Amino acid sequence: MIRREFITLLGGAAVAWPLAARAQQSAMPVIGFIDAASAADRTNLAAFREGLAKAGYVEGQNVAIEYRWAEGQYDRLPALAADLIQHGVSVIVAAGVDAAHAAKTATITIPIIFFMSGDPVTEGLVTSLNRPGGNLTGVTTFSGVLTSKRLELLHELVPAAKIAVLVNPNNSNAMFRLKEVEEASRALALPVQVVSANREDDIDVTLATLLQRGAGALLVVDDPLFTSQRTKLVALAAHYRIPTIYFHSEFVKAGGLISYASNYAERFHQIGIYTAQILKGAKPSDLPVEQPTKFELVINLKTAKTLGLDIPPKLLALADEVIE
Repeated sequence: MIRREFITLLGGAAVAWPLAARAQQSAMPVIGFIDAASAADRTNLAAFREGLAKAGYVEGQNVAIEYRWAEGQYDRLPALAADLIQHGVSVIVAAGVDAAHAAKTATITIPIIFFMSGDPVTEGLVTSLNRPGGNLTGVTTFSGVLTSKRLELLHELVPAAKIAVLVNPNNSNAMFRLKEVEEASRALALPVQVVSANREDDIDVTLATLLQRGAGALLVVDDPLFTSQRTKLVALAAHYRIPTIYFHSEFVKAGGLISYASNYAERFHQIGIYTAQILKGAKPSDLPVEQPTKFELVINLKTAKTLGLDIPPKLLALADEVIE
């Protein structure tokens, strides 16, 4: 081989090596993660990553994750979903029903794994729980069906108090939640007052006026905005001395009074497993929507004492976790 040919071959190899390296990097699958909540609220990501790792995927090693947060501004979700698709993601994880709708509108081919609190069939995301059809499946907490139980628990704690129910009207599940609240109120013969907040600032204003409205207790309806603002909600409930029941145990661990819900960490762990199965070739239509089999009652005795409440022995006996 003459020297000129050798240099030409060597130069070609030098170009080929970086190309090969880039091809190897691009072979790493990318998960798109879209959430209506704030980037500061990463409570469930650890459980999601554990589910992925259980199936053999570790972020940064053999899978990449692109995160998009709407910061409670639901009108941003369609653009965020479109942006993920532009990044060539292999699968989309949509946390929250509005994120799921945004992802579904954006693509009919990329698999979508959702996390939501309501009924995905009623919401029009899947055709059935056992055979979802299309490119979506996921996990639901069925939080809405617990509305009656939460009202009952709160009434048992403060039987003389008028109960207010906090909802986010911008959430697409608001009309379903309001219907559930009305049905539960009627079944329990327990009148309630619906109040709303769709921004962080609204939360301050709404809770400040609860006592003026005559409310002595509060039920917080599930919503990503409220999840990301749980520290504020708990602090305001304490400030105004309003006994409050929540849809997530993280509120109680942050100082809230009581919650009744499924285990969110377990739900996101399952989402991680489902996402890994999709990456390995499974189809969303073959994966049934996962439903909770257990609901947990969590009570914060320290908060109850601060509010001057005596927790009935019956509730303490039923509690899955008591924080002292």
